[in-house]
Amino acid sequence: MQKSSYTTFLFSTPINLCYNNIELIYNGGKMEHTKLKIPTHVAIIMDGNGRWALEKGLSRSKGHEAGFEALKRISEYIFSKGIKVLSIFAFSTENFKRSKEEVNFLMYLFENKFKEYSDYLKEKNIRIIFSGKREKPLSQASIDIMNTVEEETKEKTGGVLNLCMNYSGRQEIVEATKKISTLVQENKLRIEDIDEELFNHYLFQELPPVDFLIRTSGELRISNFMLYQLSYAEMYFPRIYFPDFNSEAFDEAILVYNKRDRRFGGIKNENKSY
Repeated sequence: MQKSSYTTFLFSTPINLCYNNIELIYNGGKMEHTKLKIPTHVAIIMDGNGRWALEKGLSRSKGHEAGFEALKRISEYIFSKGIKVLSIFAFSTENFKRSKEEVNFLMYLFENKFKEYSDYLKEKNIRIIFSGKREKPLSQASIDIMNTVEEETKEKTGGVLNLCMNYSGRQEIVEATKKISTLVQENKLRIEDIDEELFNHYLFQELPPVDFLIRTSGELRISNFMLYQLSYAEMYFPRIYFPDFNSEAFDEAILVYNKRDRRFGGIKNENKSY
C-alpha cells in the first residue's frame, strides 16, 4: 500500500480502534501492528458551534445546544478509551464580550441541562472539577452548581473532567503568581522552593500536563487556553465543527497522535548527528 493511499484510507474510512490491543500504522512502505499510545490528558477547544448552525440555516443558540449534546457523547467515549483527564474549554472570560442573548443562552444551558449530565458522569465514576474564576460575570446560580458538583464527585476515581468556565490562561498564571508571592511575603514559602511542580500546584487545578490538544473547526490557535499546561502538548486541528466531532473523529485524532514523535526537547539516540 502506498503512503498516499494509506492517507486516503485513514481519513475517509470509518475507524473502530481496539484501544487495548493493536492498530495498523504505516511505516516505511508497509503496514505494521503496534500498540496504541494513549494520552493521559486530552484537552479540547470546542469550536465551530455557531458556524455549524448558521450553515444549516439555524440560530447560533441551536449550534451551542448541539455542541452540548456532542460533549456528552464524546466525553463518555473518551473516558471509555482509557484517557484519565479531559479538559474542555467551555467558556472563556473573553466569551462574555459576545451578545447578551448568546451569553444568556450559554448560561441557560449550563444552569438547566448540566445537572443531568453531571449525574450521569457521577454514575460512571467520573470526577468533575472546574477551572476559572468563580465570580461575576458568572451568575451565583452557576457558581453554586460548580461548587455542588465538585463536592458530589470529589471521591470519584474513574477519570477527571475539567471544565474551564470563565477561564483565561494568562489570568491563571497571574493568579498562581499572586498566591505564591503572598506565601513568600508571609514567610510560609522560600523563594528557592519555587519550581515548576510547585507552580503547577497553585494553578486553578493541579493536573498533569496536557498531552494532546484538539481544536475543532480548523482554526489554528490556542486562544489563551491552558498556556502553562500545554508546554509540550501535541496539537491537532481537524476541519470539523464540534457538533460533528464524534467517536470516529476522535479515533482519527488518536491515530494522528500515534504518528507524532514526542521528544520533549531531546532527540532519539539512533538519530543523533553532530
